[in-house]
Amino acid sequence: MSNVPIDCDRPPRVSVILPVYNSERYLAEAIESILSQTFEDFELWIGDDCSSDRSLAILQTYAAQDARIHVLANPTNLGVSATRNRLQAQAQGEFIAVMDADDIALPDRFSQQVSFLHDHPEVVCVGGNHALIDAEGRLLTYLALPPDNEAIQQSALAGHGSICHPCAMMRRSTLQEIGGYDESLKSALDLDLWLRLGEVGHLANLQTVVLHYRLHAHSISETRSTEQRHNARRVCERAWQRRGIEGKFEAGYAWRPTADPESQHHFMLKYGWWAFNSRQRQTALVYGWRAIKLRPFQTDGWILLGCAIAKPMPSLEEP
Repeated sequence: MSNVPIDCDRPPRVSVILPVYNSERYLAEAIESILSQTFEDFELWIGDDCSSDRSLAILQTYAAQDARIHVLANPTNLGVSATRNRLQAQAQGEFIAVMDADDIALPDRFSQQVSFLHDHPEVVCVGGNHALIDAEGRLLTYLALPPDNEAIQQSALAGHGSICHPCAMMRRSTLQEIGGYDESLKSALDLDLWLRLGEVGHLANLQTVVLHYRLHAHSISETRSTEQRHNARRVCERAWQRRGIEGKFEAGYAWRPTADPESQHHFMLKYGWWAFNSRQRQTALVYGWRAIKLRPFQTDGWILLGCAIAKPMPSLEEP
């Protein structure tokens, strides 16, 4: 790890905010992906929310080796929204880059996003396309999100995640203007943020992959799937009222598996076919077997497994 010199006479261009709670398994990889950015003019603010594992010790080790890293240890468990607000209150950069403790930022993410925001002063937040990986880091699929403000806003008003939260870079002044994250929300806080940001400026997504987003059983989205849908509807209804429009909520489905075996079977098939269509034969085999174990007498898992074993791989176009 290199020690990057700090110019104490001016603030960094980008402030990265990274909340952490019991994330020791993936934390080093997430931090390394930030430290490996081609754009080096940043500070990294990390908040440990009373982790009971080795997360805080890992953070302290990194902070001792790189002067750009600052660690805040919450006195009590505050939750992710309050932790993000605590971090962004310390930030000095022109832009705020969001990061999660289990994801991997690609090396040119910051350089692309800073350049875009510089060239588009009307845009207050920019995200990007991303790859979905599983708990072991295996590729599942690539997701392309709507690029322009109108499409992003229409999608968000219907309850869809039109910007991937850990892909986002925002203008710090605008985030302060709208009051930061809503601390009453334990989930769907990102959707609420896009809707409020979209009322004071434009939103955008880069059409290049900027991050690997990890799906695993302990993530907030997966453990709070039902609550997330409820809160998503709630924040949409508030946005409709603020904007004086009649909206329609479309995202009434779970986008991550719940504890129900049928839901888990459905998503094992989904992940398996994603992997197959991404030319990841071994990963498709893994999820085919998992689907079969959950529902051995249903044919769809066996079909996935058979295709993963014998069928030619489809062509792949990365977004």
